[in-house]
Amino acid sequence: MAERGVESGKAGSNGGEAEKSLKDKGNEFFKAGNYLKAAALYTQAIKLDPSNAALYRHVNRAAAFLSLVKLSKALADAETTIKLNPQWEKGYFRKGSVLEAMEKYDDALAAFEMALQYNPQSAEVSRKIKRLGQLQKEKQRAQELESLRSNVNMAKHLDSFKSELSANYGAEELWKEMFSFLVETMETAVKSWHETSKVDTRVYFLLDKEKTQTDKFAPAVNIDKAFESPHTHSNCFTYLRQYAEESFSKAACLVTSKSSISYPQVWKGQGSRKWKLGQNDGIFVQFESPSIRNVWFIPSSKEKGQTLCRDPQALDIGAHEILPRIFKEVSKSS
Repeated sequence: MAERGVESGKAGSNGGEAEKSLKDKGNEFFKAGNYLKAAALYTQAIKLDPSNAALYRHVNRAAAFLSLVKLSKALADAETTIKLNPQWEKGYFRKGSVLEAMEKYDDALAAFEMALQYNPQSAEVSRKIKRLGQLQKEKQRAQELESLRSNVNMAKHLDSFKSELSANYGAEELWKEMFSFLVETMETAVKSWHETSKVDTRVYFLLDKEKTQTDKFAPAVNIDKAFESPHTHSNCFTYLRQYAEESFSKAACLVTSKSSISYPQVWKGQGSRKWKLGQNDGIFVQFESPSIRNVWFIPSSKEKGQTLCRDPQALDIGAHEILPRIFKEVSKSS
């Protein structure tokens, strides 16, 4: 952190040349970057100085301690400086610098504003205040990002799909079970992406607890090879159709990253297939049931070094399906 030069000050009446010599040597070591030696010499000077001139030694030692990242000691010296002379802007400036290093931006800003009161012409203090305002905004945004990453809530983005489920499946227990299944699948994928920047390419099945032979059918099938070629793609969805039927699954969800797909490349092409969500990677989630099919893309971006999933974007499944229909189609009237 950039620091002002040390204060030269004046020797006290009872410190004499010894105190002045220690102070001067301390300044020399400080300017040379030997902050440990500078702090030691300032300490000796403080002990020799019985008068208010100790004010200069404390503010200088605070600068040395700050450069050594001994922040508690630096803050104590800054507070002592302010106590010795409450109207000297240097003490507040030093206090603000220490608090800034501690990332206590609100308190640092208050200290710099006090410094500006006692020295309104200081361009350096004004720059610090401007910088602190920016740091406050950055810290607040970092906290917001962490909250977004930690508190994943996909349900709030799926109200229209919830209504569609309710309209197609009259039994409340069934459509709510399907909705919870989709939300949980999405949220698990997003949390994995936040932690590792990847998801496993899988199809998750909502198994029938009463009919499914759980020793034979697992709730998830790994299909990471499905998008290597048209042949593997065809074989995969043929297998998934059979799996869905024999397991008595009520619904299924495909999860895969955009970068994992080499066939079909659903984000390329023209017309209705033209991709409009940028070049960044993200997660596809395709929901399959006998009556309803839907697909979403959850874009991913980097901000302040953190991976963040954005809101899911509903896509036209006719243009952007990742896999063909898994379940035999059942109309609403059925």
